[in-house]
Amino acid sequence: MKTSCGRSGLTKIQAVMIAVVIIAATVVPAYFLSLSYMESAPFSLNVITRPRSFGEIVYTPGQRCLFLVTVEESQNNTTPAPVVLSATSPDCEVTIFPQSISPGQVAELTVMPTQANIDKNVTVTLQGERQGLKQTKTVNLEVIEWEDTLEPEAASMRDRFIPWLSTNQPQLGITNQTVWTGTIVNPRILVVMHYMFLSEDWEMYVTWHVMVSPYDWTRIYLRPRFNQTAPTYAFEISSIQAQVQPVAIEVPDWV
Repeated sequence: MKTSCGRSGLTKIQAVMIAVVIIAATVVPAYFLSLSYMESAPFSLNVITRPRSFGEIVYTPGQRCLFLVTVEESQNNTTPAPVVLSATSPDCEVTIFPQSISPGQVAELTVMPTQANIDKNVTVTLQGERQGLKQTKTVNLEVIEWEDTLEPEAASMRDRFIPWLSTNQPQLGITNQTVWTGTIVNPRILVVMHYMFLSEDWEMYVTWHVMVSPYDWTRIYLRPRFNQTAPTYAFEISSIQAQVQPVAIEVPDWV
């Protein structure tokens, strides 16, 4: 009797163990197969010019040509793995940061042409890779000879907004201590001048109108870096000579 009960108990344990093995053999490979598929799901790369394109776009030696890179999932992939980015271009200094992004994040591709690129069309090759899948995009630059003499005036326009932003828009974190790096944008465009400054957190695109009061306005457009592809704030001083205080304005589509 004891032997029969013992064998019955042993049989039940064996049955449970067999069931566990069968479930593990079915579910675990399916899980890892699903995970592998999820990480290698197709994706596409988007490249956006900063500032956005309007009219003829040319670049100059030493200019920081800024392009924004985003990733778009080609399928319904709820937890995608990051895409690793790299970029190359002959005779140009090329950097990209951050070097891996997921949907909703923005990488900045910066290209600096040299004197060797003057009067040439330069091709920048951008590559994204994830789990063996690769996507490639190319960006073309027309480089012209153009001397940047605008930075002192552009910095003066920028600094007219800084104290007001520090007091009236403190959530932006922009103060007199904020460090900026500048670059010309849209050379050849006269009457309305264009310049761009980058801080650790912000892209500030500055424009100003070379006219007499009351048409001597200046405007700035602020884009949070690494999570937005367009400015989210815009401010205007309607007359520089009259020393009018800045006011918030709507962000135009073209910028």
